[in-house]
Amino acid sequence: MPAHPDLPATAPADGSPASRPAPPSIHVRAVITWIAIFPLVAIGLAVIAPISDSWPPVLRALVLTVVVVPLAVYLVVPWLLRAYGALARRSRG
Repeated sequence: MPAHPDLPATAPADGSPASRPAPPSIHVRAVITWIAIFPLVAIGLAVIAPISDSWPPVLRALVLTVVVVPLAVYLVVPWLLRAYGALARRSRG
């Protein structure tokens, strides 16, 4: 199994390098994840504040993360990674 699910398991048969660029570094992915998470959490807190003022903090965190984590993992982070990849390709080309 390849180290990264989006990368081929072996090099192409003709010996040429893979057509896909290397995935972003862990540092770039961390920054992209933070760029996704911070606004989602800030907006989520503002949205649930009027109804969750009397809730225990753990319940507020639970409700917030039930919404924020899937949004970040399935929508926002992949979109930001694609945008980063397009920007990186444009700056190289």
